[in-house]
This record gives sequence, structure tokens and C-alpha cells, in this order.
Amino acid sequence: MNKEAFEKGLSTRREVLGADYVDGSLKNADDFNRPMQELVTEYCWNEIWNRPGLDRRTRSMLNLAMLTALNRPHEIKLHVRGAINNGLSKDDIQEVFLQAAIYCGVPAAIDSFRNAKEVFKEMGI
Repeated sequence: MNKEAFEKGLSTRREVLGADYVDGSLKNADDFNRPMQELVTEYCWNEIWNRPGLDRRTRSMLNLAMLTALNRPHEIKLHVRGAINNGLSKDDIQEVFLQAAIYCGVPAAIDSFRNAKEVFKEMGI
């Protein structure tokens, strides 16, 4: 593991997903899944999220669309919160899910809308 890359990724991961969630994930890591936490933090959150080619807002929109296509409800909830933290509005998220409905399937988009509503309620928005 590259300690510097990990620390940069950890900073970005906390800014997007929230320190409580990220720190909890790392605290709950054990010998089995710790390598995955390190891999995600170093490569996903540093090498990709910190690239200059796209801003965080755009990356969030892409993630929401791709996670809808993959029908990953836990990750949808996590990245809806991240999208809000990255400046997306409820209307922006709505548009992403409507677009995804056409290209990824209506059932997947309905699940994403449902999951987003739960997050909006938790966040009071």
C-alpha cells in the first residue's frame, strides 16, 4: 500500500461520503476485508476521484447512473449522500434516475428513486 496515496484517497472519501461512514468502515475492517478497504481508498478515491479530468459533481452523476444500472441499493444510498455533498440537488438526482430509466431499465430506476427518498428523509431535504 502506498501510504501517501491512501491518505489522499482517505481525505477525498471522507469529504464525499462523510467521515462517520468512512471511519466506521475502516474501524469495522478485519483481516479479511481490510485489504479491500485499502484498495478502494487508494485506487478508487485517490487515483480516480482525484483525477483532474472530471469534477466531483460529474463523477457523482456518473456513479448514480452506473449504480442504477447495476442495481446496487446500498451503494445508491451511499452515493446519493455523496452527490448531495458534491453539490447535486434533488432535481439533478431525479434527472439522472430518469435518464437511467430509459437506458438501464425502469425497475432499476424505480429502486434508485426509492433509495434516494430514504436518504433525503434521513438528511432532512
